[in-house]
Amino acid sequence: MVPKCPVCGKDMAMHLRCDQYFVEDEHWNEAACRYTAFLKEHKKDKVVLLELGVGFNTPGIIKYNFWQQAYQNSKTVYVCINLGEAYAPKEIAERSICINGDLGEILQQICLKK
Repeated sequence: MVPKCPVCGKDMAMHLRCDQYFVEDEHWNEAACRYTAFLKEHKKDKVVLLELGVGFNTPGIIKYNFWQQAYQNSKTVYVCINLGEAYAPKEIAERSICINGDLGEILQQICLKK
């Protein structure tokens, strides 16, 4: 069930930061700069870090970053929704909301409560 490359016929892979084929083009770099500026501007403000479906496959990109931000700013709340991997370190546990469940089902429940 692994898709094949239409050019060479080899197995295709997910777009993950695991080899030299991860795309960091101009748009990616612009978005990274906007994100860095946002973090700098709001590093002492009340912030909710909403992590949706991020597992431990590549935790250094989002998960560890969010944990560090929450640890460094006592006004930050960390929210994690993930099936089987909803967790927060003890250092930020009292300012964390971890929901262990299917993201699609949870978002549907939230939307129905309007």
